Amino acid sequence: MGCCSGRCTLLALCALQLVTALERQVFDFLGYQWAPILANFIHIVMVILGLFGTMQYRPRYIVVYTVWTAVWITWNVFIICFYLEVGGLSKDSELLTFSLSQHRSWWHEHGLGCLHEEASMAAGLGALHSQALMVDTGCALDHSYVEGLHSGLQILLALLGFIYGCYVVSVFTEEEDSFDFIGGFDPFPLYHVNEKQSSLLSKQAYLPA
Repeated sequence: MGCCSGRCTLLALCALQLVTALERQVFDFLGYQWAPILANFIHIVMVILGLFGTMQYRPRYIVVYTVWTAVWITWNVFIICFYLEVGGLSKDSELLTFSLSQHRSWWHEHGLGCLHEEASMAAGLGALHSQALMVDTGCALDHSYVEGLHSGLQILLALLGFIYGCYVVSVFTEEEDSFDFIGGFDPFPLYHVNEKQSSLLSKQAYLPA
C-alpha cells in the first residue's frame, strides 16, 4: 500500500488519538475523575494495540481496536450527556469520582476567566487534611462545554478510526487470501508443476528405444 493509503491514515489517526487521550488523562488526574481515568487508560492500551497491529500487519489486533472504538464512542456520548445533564443525569453527582473525592472536573475549578471561591470540605467525610474546592463563577466557557468538546473530539477520532480500521482489516484479509504461501501470487501452485514433470518422465519411460 502506498504512503497515502488507508493504513497510513489509520496510523496517523491512532497517533492523534494517543496524544489527545494522554492530554485528557492528565486533566482527569488533576480533577480526580477516577472513572474517566480508568476509561482513558484502557483506551490508551487499545490505541497502542491498534497502532502495533497496523504497523505489523496484524488484522486481529486491528479488529480488537475497531471494536473498542465503538465502546469508546458510547462512553463519550455518556460523558456528554452527563455534563449536559441529559436524561436525569447530574454533573454535580459523584458518579465519575466513585465517591472518593468531592472534586468535579479540573475545568470546573480552573476554567478560563473564572472567578474562584473557596468552599471548605465537610469534616466528617474523610477529607484529605483541609483541602479546599474551588467554585467557578463567570467563566468564559463553562466546564460542561469544555468536557463536551473533549468528548466530541474523541467521538470524531474514534468514528474515523472505526471506518479506517474496518477498511484496513478488509484490505489485509484480501491480501492474505490472494497470497499463496507455497507458490506466491502464482495462480498455478507448485504441485501442478510437479505433476507436469512426473507425467513427462512417465511418458519418456514408455517411449520405444
